[in-house]
Amino acid sequence: MSDQPTGSTIAETIRSQLERAIVTGAMRPGERLDEQEIADRFGVSRTPVREAIRALAASGLVDVRQRQGATVGAIDIPRLIEMFQVMAELEGLCGELAARRITHEEKANLVALHERLIAAGDRVSPLEFYEINREFHEAIYDAARSDFLAEQTRALRTRVGAYRRQVTYLPGRVASTIREHAAVIDAICRHDGEAARRSLRDHVNLLGDNLSDFIASLAISRPQPAERRARAATEETPATEEALGERS
Repeated sequence: MSDQPTGSTIAETIRSQLERAIVTGAMRPGERLDEQEIADRFGVSRTPVREAIRALAASGLVDVRQRQGATVGAIDIPRLIEMFQVMAELEGLCGELAARRITHEEKANLVALHERLIAAGDRVSPLEFYEINREFHEAIYDAARSDFLAEQTRALRTRVGAYRRQVTYLPGRVASTIREHAAVIDAICRHDGEAARRSLRDHVNLLGDNLSDFIASLAISRPQPAERRARAATEETPATEEALGERS
């Protein structure tokens, strides 16, 4: 049996790295995905690139229009607010179930992640802080013990990832996150499902000044240089011709 990657494996590798670039904001909403440029970057033919783009389009991260090609999906503000509201309800339900089902080991892990966030504080980049924050939320999804709920929550989180990450850059948001997480942990560890649901829902939702500040941050954000985007898309798993095997 050959150890060479199949075309579908190559397409999945490209999809995963492009998704990472989109979710981290390295590729901005509305930015065009040039099939040939991506193929050259990854050292493959255009076939697996097309497969990767189709998969991203199916998940809503990419828009494909006839004669215009593929672009990173852009979400208008009213729809984005609706998505955050749904995300808040999904996360709240995860918190409620976690409060009922969490184990002692999972409680300890949640507390440890919170302590990592406190230690990181303003001393790390917003990107690093966001990654620890993501682990914290993932721990709650796992503790909820609902595979379908976790799957739907992660899918929506990925869809709004680039925008949600933008919230981390708002002034004072790091301190607010730490304070809100403390309330979430307290409720979950007391097995108070309603309080956990309410705390997580309010933590994720965009209300009042947070909403207006978030909208303002979208208006002033700027794309990163092309070379930085390319590096961000490939830094985790280089996809050279040598790594991916023969071209499809």
